[in-house]
Amino acid sequence: MAAHTQGPVTILPVQTKADKREFVELAFRLNRGDPAWVPPLKGEVFDLLTPGKNPWFEHGKAQLLLARRDGRTVGRISAHIDELALAQPAEQGMGPGTGNWGLLEAEDAEVATALLTAAEDWLRQQGMTRALGPLSISIWDEPGLLIEGFDNPPTIMLGHNSPLYRAWIEDAGYRPVKRLINYGVPITDGFPPIVDRIVAAGEKNARIRIRCVDKSRFDAEARLIMGILNDAWSDNWGFVPLTDSEIAYVGKKLKTLVFEDLIRVAEVDGEPVAFMIVLPNINELLIDMDGSLLPFGWARLLWWLRKPKSRTLRVPLMGVVKSLQNSRMASTLAFMMIEFIRRDAIVQYGSEYGDIGWVLDDNQGMIAVANAIEATENRVYQIYDKPLS
Repeated sequence: MAAHTQGPVTILPVQTKADKREFVELAFRLNRGDPAWVPPLKGEVFDLLTPGKNPWFEHGKAQLLLARRDGRTVGRISAHIDELALAQPAEQGMGPGTGNWGLLEAEDAEVATALLTAAEDWLRQQGMTRALGPLSISIWDEPGLLIEGFDNPPTIMLGHNSPLYRAWIEDAGYRPVKRLINYGVPITDGFPPIVDRIVAAGEKNARIRIRCVDKSRFDAEARLIMGILNDAWSDNWGFVPLTDSEIAYVGKKLKTLVFEDLIRVAEVDGEPVAFMIVLPNINELLIDMDGSLLPFGWARLLWWLRKPKSRTLRVPLMGVVKSLQNSRMASTLAFMMIEFIRRDAIVQYGSEYGDIGWVLDDNQGMIAVANAIEATENRVYQIYDKPLS
């Protein structure tokens, strides 16, 4: 019997609603056999990709691409350019001439190569001289390719991909430029004595106040926290500032997952100088929902959100104003926020485990905090780049 030969791969731009539906649905088909893959809510993915819904498009543009072979959709990728990223200093990772790609899904190496080539061609046509990825879609969404930690499902707002993708991307000429580390730590038994001593000393310091957020002043609190974030992270690799409309969008998206005792603001002499956001891991619920709240997902979700029991909590964002970074005060505030939230998390949410990250591989301050509480690496993501000569 003659071997079946596959036809050529064709790359087509997403133009219609049906194309976009295929773009979203493909991830479900290709990842369905992976027990660690958490299906995102499809409505959220559509919002991410849609100008007018996602305020990223106020300063960015994207081209979604589909790969087809023998009449079937076999891959997808996004190519995109962020004007705010182009305006950043080149030594910070983004900068002039740097375009991005992301949301890669492919059935095999041939499809992946064709998609990456098409994304690079589009970026070249837009005048870009370097491709950096994967980013889905901005550095604030799901950056990086998972290269370590495939066995367990990711926590909320962390990506997951096939372990095959790494070789396919590297074979296409991409080199690693930055690692993003995620840490895990058991929280039921508390932290080492040195951390307890730092927290106890901080509690006696009359200059320091650690407070819960006030959900009745949600918009003001969101602006305050994101203002600290834009300052705290401004020198970090890959930083792109969040705009006012993005801050409002993120706040609205996360509002149902905001619990006052899980988000803390640190004040010194009455000035807010640091924050820590902790979210219950809704992925524990989503993993069984196949991307839809219908027919009964709404009821389960609303019931869970009333008072979530979350075995794992994730710390997606934490920041201390630049003027205090690398000071003893900064680490004191960090340990106090972590410890205060840990105490409430065990009692109120039945939590046993904390997930912290991602952390840039050169962020010595956060790595020192992770080491001090004896957290261990549980997932590593990698961002790549390639010159577009």
